[in-house]
Amino acid sequence: MKQLWQSKNFLGFLFMLPAAAFLILFLVYPLGLGIWLSFTDAKIGTPGKFVGLENYEWIIGDSKFQTAVFFTIFYTVVASVIKFGVGLYLAILLNEKLPFKAIIRAIVLIPFIVPTVLSAIAFWWIFDPQFSVISWSLKKTGLITENINFLGDVWNSRFSVIFANVWRGVPFIAISLLAGLQTVPPSLYEAATLDGATRWQMFVKITYPLLTPIIAVVMTFSVLFTFTDFQLIKVLTNGGPAGATELMATMSYNTAILGGRIGEGSAISTAMVPFLLAAIMVSWFGLQRRKWQSGENNE
Repeated sequence: MKQLWQSKNFLGFLFMLPAAAFLILFLVYPLGLGIWLSFTDAKIGTPGKFVGLENYEWIIGDSKFQTAVFFTIFYTVVASVIKFGVGLYLAILLNEKLPFKAIIRAIVLIPFIVPTVLSAIAFWWIFDPQFSVISWSLKKTGLITENINFLGDVWNSRFSVIFANVWRGVPFIAISLLAGLQTVPPSLYEAATLDGATRWQMFVKITYPLLTPIIAVVMTFSVLFTFTDFQLIKVLTNGGPAGATELMATMSYNTAILGGRIGEGSAISTAMVPFLLAAIMVSWFGLQRRKWQSGENNE
């Protein structure tokens, strides 16, 4: 027994138990319950009975669900690509010797630390069809004659919520990549400069390869946050107009909680799992590459 208490593996397992219990209680159990409910016709107030794949057959054939899947993927891909591009640019810029660098970094973080609901309300006013500051400015400069219907038009509303998501998500990527940039040895850049390399060549041959593992992890989290976005869409458009900005997360909530159809709503949320697993696999491959770069054996 004494040897057991002195074992590092046993102590590690013992210290891990509270965190494991927390994850099981608040993550594994709700996920398992949601999957089970997706195979029932449960409604609010009634436990329901097992119906097999009936809920999944319904959502696959539902045009609203198809639109929600399309926009969820479109929203995630477009917003993630823009956030990565802008975030990487800001990270490189903030890594340079700038005056008041600490203050600038703090300002860059503001969109990320502001509560999502407050950001959504602010953008709701910015995109207001009558009082939009964007429409007012463009009309004053003579570029337009009528207010832009940001949230009432299908594609205007889609690009509007993407813009709001990008505004909130860029700081997370920028600061994370900035932390990675600061781990790159300056001697590599000095050697490349002596060899006559241009800034673009240094980025392609030094910066980007060394940042690849960090990019994989950061972008995985970014994709997860974007794919499961709820508050921004719920407050800004509530899925409108006519379901054009409905995400799978908001559709699941509207179906299960507001519509009372727990089984169908659970099926919609469960259908998100394969997409989330794919994003996690990207992070796993990124970590494997990081092991390879540090000289570890991946086997």
